[in-house]
Amino acid sequence: MPQPSAPRKAPGRPPRISREEIVRAARRIVAETGADRLTMRRLAAEVGSTPMALYHHVRDKEELLVLLLDDYAARTLRRFEPPDDPRERVVTAATAIHTALADCPWIVEVLTADDLMSASALWFVEQIVDGLVAAGLSPDRAVHGYRAIWYYTAGEIVVRTTAARRRADGGSATYREQVFAGLDPEELPRLAGVADRWAPLTAEDTYQDGLRALVRGLLADA
Repeated sequence: MPQPSAPRKAPGRPPRISREEIVRAARRIVAETGADRLTMRRLAAEVGSTPMALYHHVRDKEELLVLLLDDYAARTLRRFEPPDDPRERVVTAATAIHTALADCPWIVEVLTADDLMSASALWFVEQIVDGLVAAGLSPDRAVHGYRAIWYYTAGEIVVRTTAARRRADGGSATYREQVFAGLDPEELPRLAGVADRWAPLTAEDTYQDGLRALVRGLLADA
């Protein structure tokens, strides 16, 4: 006589997750694959949950990116005693931002949208704007000055990171190396004179030199 089948168990609920777990998992994904590959579906799989469950903690991917920015800023940016010299205050704050972001270039890609920002990092922006005002700029011009410093900082990190990635790939000479090897010294004498040193020279870390020159230029008419 056939035995009655056992009653089927109702599927259990997904495990309870916290916002901290979501941020940690999102951090792993963007560190390995970049912010573009971060999706709510992939994040749900990473934490063993469902996309719907994630929406109880974060509204959408944009809010998740803001949480990641704040998490990174809180872990890496350290406030400092502002120097009395306003120019040094600007340089110190910008250098702190550069140092923190240079180790995590995916964040620069997110920030270059010029919309998302970390509230935790605004203290450093305040030091830059306040330093420029104290050095003689109007508040409006100080904001423009901050923007120029941010563009320089973000661009330097993106270019340096991309170049380092290409060098790490190895292989044959890059297109730039091929072009510089064949420069005509009569047409481009200055470039031809440094062609054999161009790659190591442009790979040097001159961020602070450029930053100080930029600050001097911004304050030249102050």
